Amino acid sequence: MKKRENYRAAYDGFDARRIAKYDARKSAQLLANPGIVRNRLKVAASIANARAFLAVQKEFGSFDAYLWQFVGGRPRQNRRATMKDVPARTPESDAMSKDLLRRGFKFVGSTICYAFMQAVGMVNDHTVDCFRYREVAKLA
Repeated sequence: MKKRENYRAAYDGFDARRIAKYDARKSAQLLANPGIVRNRLKVAASIANARAFLAVQKEFGSFDAYLWQFVGGRPRQNRRATMKDVPARTPESDAMSKDLLRRGFKFVGSTICYAFMQAVGMVNDHTVDCFRYREVAKLA
């Protein structure tokens, strides 16, 4: 999170159309940028992911339409008693990961997918005694 603005500047405001057109010269610039993580595989993956993102967007009309299919179009309202009950992955995140990988995305394992699903509200994993549980459940 500390490097978010550095990434925003390095990656043209996260514009997928621009990122998808990056060439070897731009990759070299990114790998020389001390404000971001300079890992050759991750830089290459970010470009490949932008291309895959645009392909999914074109196929489904929007990327969110694609993503929501993994939970049937509605947030999953889980009833977790304790944080120990919250899994690192689920069959839905396994399916998402597998399909993203099939479509050419990189660095999208099931655990990453499930964390994403939690972060964007596709699943409610607040414990039932959490003050946010009911509030978030009302959003579904």
